[in-house]
Amino acid sequence: MTDRDLRELTVNVSEVLKDAGELALQDQIKPHDLTKAVHTKTRRGSMFSSEVDERLVRYCHERINAIEPHDCWEEVVSDIKPGGLYWCIGHVDGSINYVRNMPEWTVTVSLFEVDDNNVGVPILGVVHAPALGLTYMAAQGKGAIRVRETKQGAKREKIMPSTTDTLKDSVVSFGMSYFPDESARALKTVAAIAGKPADVKRVGPVSMDLCKVADGTYDAYFEPSLHSWDVPGVSAGSVVLREAQGHIERWDGTDVVWGANNDIVASNGPIMDELRPYLQ
Repeated sequence: MTDRDLRELTVNVSEVLKDAGELALQDQIKPHDLTKAVHTKTRRGSMFSSEVDERLVRYCHERINAIEPHDCWEEVVSDIKPGGLYWCIGHVDGSINYVRNMPEWTVTVSLFEVDDNNVGVPILGVVHAPALGLTYMAAQGKGAIRVRETKQGAKREKIMPSTTDTLKDSVVSFGMSYFPDESARALKTVAAIAGKPADVKRVGPVSMDLCKVADGTYDAYFEPSLHSWDVPGVSAGSVVLREAQGHIERWDGTDVVWGANNDIVASNGPIMDELRPYLQ
């Protein structure tokens, strides 16, 4: 795939996500049974899972397949072949926010390329937050763009991380699991750094948190025990972050392993050495 093809594909995917996001937004504002939605059981835990996710994935798959047909994953990175290209289409990222009528939720798509060693790497990522009127998009070697919908029309901006170089001046975001033992690790880390950053935020979802590190809103983000079902949001957000010249890695400093559980930390770069000792 040429650089021009990849750039055009990114724009096309962003248009698909805007349309899909509008459909999901209309579903969000309709009256719904909150108790039933929140307590639907899935392998992701007790969280929102309904026809919204099914329609979202089906709609995106059909539209994207008409533009650039490749095999598709929803969650688990599997059945890959060297040299292959694979779409990764996410469910609503930030499902509890969605159900609670909060605006911080996204729809995401990434494109993985598999190298000669049979390792898949995301090379395109789009994160769209319909209720916020924000779209982040990036493609390998092309930088990262944020599009904001305003009363004057869409405003496109190239984004980059902050230059904050000390933890005491930073704003750090974190995420945590629905599972108690995993949440405890996140909260233990928050307690350890409490009072050191200027502020610590917990809003989510992961895809948006990564994009907010990419555009300088946050200086860092961390979350332990991200699972296979987090791959769509993490992979799309990671492309945006990487192309904005931010950093993402595991807590131990190794590369993210797609298809495995990961303790993730993202940063602007300069504060990483000071933050890392707290990530246990």
